[in-house]
Amino acid sequence: MRLRIALLLGSLMVMPAAAGAPDPPEWTQPIAPFHLIGPIDYVGSKGIAAYLIHTSMGAILIDGTMEANADMVRRNIETMGVPIREVKWIVVTHAHFDHAGAVAALAKMSGAQVVAGAGDVEALERGGSPGEVLYTPTPYPPVHVDKPIHDHDWLVSGDRALVAHSTPGHTPGCTSWAMFVPYETRNVRVVFPCSVTVAGNRLVGNTTYPGIVADFRKSFDTLGALKADVVLPAHPEIADVIGRAQRGELIDPALLGQIVAQSRVDFEAELQRQSKAK
Repeated sequence: MRLRIALLLGSLMVMPAAAGAPDPPEWTQPIAPFHLIGPIDYVGSKGIAAYLIHTSMGAILIDGTMEANADMVRRNIETMGVPIREVKWIVVTHAHFDHAGAVAALAKMSGAQVVAGAGDVEALERGGSPGEVLYTPTPYPPVHVDKPIHDHDWLVSGDRALVAHSTPGHTPGCTSWAMFVPYETRNVRVVFPCSVTVAGNRLVGNTTYPGIVADFRKSFDTLGALKADVVLPAHPEIADVIGRAQRGELIDPALLGQIVAQSRVDFEAELQRQSKAK
């Protein structure tokens, strides 16, 4: 598992646009939505996750995936028994086109309020990537953020509650979320970690985000200390979400720590590479 995590995280170190390559086809490849655990369903594409959380007062959608996937995500939500107008909140983990691209369309379809880390509000509302990067950023439809989020803020909808953990670096407002859900005879903690891959960020001489290195290191500490029984990242392959769900192996208390440890190693290697290239 550690080798698989290393390979998967390594593949996400630099965005495809950095080399002018097309986006991975899995990012827009439809798959049938499916139940994960407790009130949580998977409603994204094969390669980009969107998670639907059922509550007693409608539903919460975590991430929208790419702009081209908006109608697919809507169909997946409705396939799981939730009319699109019953989605009350859309949570954006971070302001990149592959996760926020469809949010404007989905917010318009549903009338949902949009939630995002305060540090990413400006980028989301202009439809671009925050900070300085080593690739050509892909724009996406701007979306108004109704509820800017800070560390340890809560999002409560009916009988479900999520707590925000600020984990900046990947973007200034990158936010991870945690909640408890019922599983068999107990409650388990589900964590939706924001990415901690470098993914083409400029780490050395980033004038628009001078604190990026310190933020990454603090976020490794935050996520490394966070206990998670189930890990549901925005790129599902990082935790093999689809395969684990099919095998009934979502519960893995060691997984988040393994992902963070490998991400920290990859980050320090990329920081050293950029420092030498400066």
